[in-house]
Amino acid sequence: MRAAAIAVAALAIEWARAMATMQPGLAIGALALGGAALLVTAWGYRPADIGLGTSRLPFRILGGVALGAVLLLPAAARTAAVPHLPASLALAAVAVSIGEEVAFRGALYTALDEFGGAPLAVVGSTLAWTAAHVLSHPPEFLGAVAAAGLLLALWRWACSDLVAPIAGHVIADLAL
Repeated sequence: MRAAAIAVAALAIEWARAMATMQPGLAIGALALGGAALLVTAWGYRPADIGLGTSRLPFRILGGVALGAVLLLPAAARTAAVPHLPASLALAAVAVSIGEEVAFRGALYTALDEFGGAPLAVVGSTLAWTAAHVLSHPPEFLGAVAAAGLLLALWRWACSDLVAPIAGHVIADLAL
């Protein structure tokens, strides 16, 4: 089953990346290589199959800005100063954001949709996305990770679009 293979590969890549980032001096390389490795999960799919394309591109990017703003609402509500991503990690964060979206809302979502329809694709990709963050995020943050994954998966379903989730994820990761 293609969906199971994609899920296992994406989880293995994410967990290996999370463990590598815990090692001194490996964070930037692990993030960049992990993001690139996640792109392999889309092997065999045409860009249109996973929601990528250039039609209505300005609206897709605008949707991504809106998604990014929604994803940042919890951080904006904090009273403490918001931590900023060091510039040295920005490119690596972009690579991970793109790789995660292609893997979870692109390839895995498509494989699950082909296998069992949109409800399975939305729920399954959200659960796998949340599981992928178990090693890299504190347990109390996993609810927010799941909510973000659900929002992005619902956008993927409602708009058949992966451009906006990529843009929103990049914006959120760069801002946080």
